[in-house]
Amino acid sequence: MSESGHSQPGMYGQGRRRRRRRGERDVLPPGQNLSGPSRDREYQPRERRDGSEDPPGPVIQKTPIILAKPPSDRAKPSQSLHVSGATVSEKPIMLMKARDDGAKPGTTSESAAQPSGPGASKMEKEGQRPTQPVYQIQNRGMGASASSSAVDPMVGQSKLLPPEKMKHSIKLVDDQMNWCDSAMEYLRDQTDMLVVGVIGLQGSGKSTIMSLLSANTAEEDQRGYVFRAQSQEIKERGGHQSSGIDFFITQERVIFLDTQPMLSPSILDHLINNDRKYPPEYNLPHTYVEIQSLQIAAFLFTVCHVVIVVQDWFTDLNLYRFLQTAEMLKPSTPSASHDSTGSSGGDDGAEYYPHIVFVQNKAQRDDFCPRNVKNMHMVVDKLMSHSHLKYKGTLSMLDCNIFPGLGHDYMGTEVNMFLLPVQESEEDNLTKAGLGTYPLFSLLPGYKGHPSFSTMVFKLRSQILAMPRCQLSHTILTEKNWFHYAARIWDAVKKSSALSEYSRLLC
Repeated sequence: MSESGHSQPGMYGQGRRRRRRRGERDVLPPGQNLSGPSRDREYQPRERRDGSEDPPGPVIQKTPIILAKPPSDRAKPSQSLHVSGATVSEKPIMLMKARDDGAKPGTTSESAAQPSGPGASKMEKEGQRPTQPVYQIQNRGMGASASSSAVDPMVGQSKLLPPEKMKHSIKLVDDQMNWCDSAMEYLRDQTDMLVVGVIGLQGSGKSTIMSLLSANTAEEDQRGYVFRAQSQEIKERGGHQSSGIDFFITQERVIFLDTQPMLSPSILDHLINNDRKYPPEYNLPHTYVEIQSLQIAAFLFTVCHVVIVVQDWFTDLNLYRFLQTAEMLKPSTPSASHDSTGSSGGDDGAEYYPHIVFVQNKAQRDDFCPRNVKNMHMVVDKLMSHSHLKYKGTLSMLDCNIFPGLGHDYMGTEVNMFLLPVQESEEDNLTKAGLGTYPLFSLLPGYKGHPSFSTMVFKLRSQILAMPRCQLSHTILTEKNWFHYAARIWDAVKKSSALSEYSRLLC
């Protein structure tokens, strides 16, 4: 267009090139290139792979498409890796890689050796397949230094391992009435647990019953029990085996607490003859022994779900007075709102009380008579009628098919009582059965009036493990929380002003 605004001549005349329509292409001579006259070169027809010639006629060439890298990537030199004389152009990207057992966790993928040989390129294209899956576990409680995205597989595997199995009991409270922390390593952060304690007089069979309920059987040697029982030598000189409080936890997360004998004359004799020192606030040795027994009983009434009271004869009234005194002197602990009703039906509103199970050990054949069993239940119910301890309603011998055909209405008031017969070996049973019988029936067991000792222990264990697990405090406790809670309760029991006042009354 000119300066005056008019169009120049020839712009829309015959010399104007017609605009190429879509789909039309210019047919050029064979030697002319589409990129311009400056890049013309002689065209040489090429042969086809099948040996045929090009069809006659004009050859139409398409515009070539060039795939090139961006200018920023062209300047980077190509990295090459020489492995055993072979040159690999670039390192492939490994999307999945198998875990190498020999490699350290801190080594990177660049330090691993590249495959060599003719199969190297194939492995680089396909990649290595993982042989074993790796599970990521949240690093809870591993410290602030541990990264949230990467967790050591060994640490994660240790978290999945089952808890360590105990082979024997350990001390929770030693003979000097001091707290021990060795039980902490066997506890876990889980709340599904049951705590069972035991109290009883000297020689009643507490340690033997706790061993049979926890990990041992009646057929095993008593020297291998988890709670050591009295040996024959100790029985002959009237000594005691257990001292303080022993601790044992099973794989089912049931905690068993075995205690020293209550009101033990052997402990009193050892205290007097060996000139053992006791706290100055206790003027007499027997006062110190009784206060020790009350401390242990009050402690179990606070930290246990179930407390087993073992007797080897029926019955000692001093033992029931001792239980009521320990109940009176126990620390005041808040209980859950749904577990505030005592055995008597009244609502105490603030105190926690455990379940009490009376076990009559070494019972004779006459003790299993239904009339005698009914009288024993009636006596215990009268003696414990003013107690807040849960002594009835959670355990029954009638549910174990020990007395077939005997209904619950026969007992009237049924308490948590269980009878265990005298433990006898199979040789003694065969000897007693063979005396005065015909040879045909000499190998049959004699009539005992009750199931075998092993059967009775199994029935007792199944009923105790099925007892309700009420909250020990107003909050739900894990195993480790229970350990710290029990340590605070033991310290409170030892410093209790009520026990100090009671010791003054005894003096």
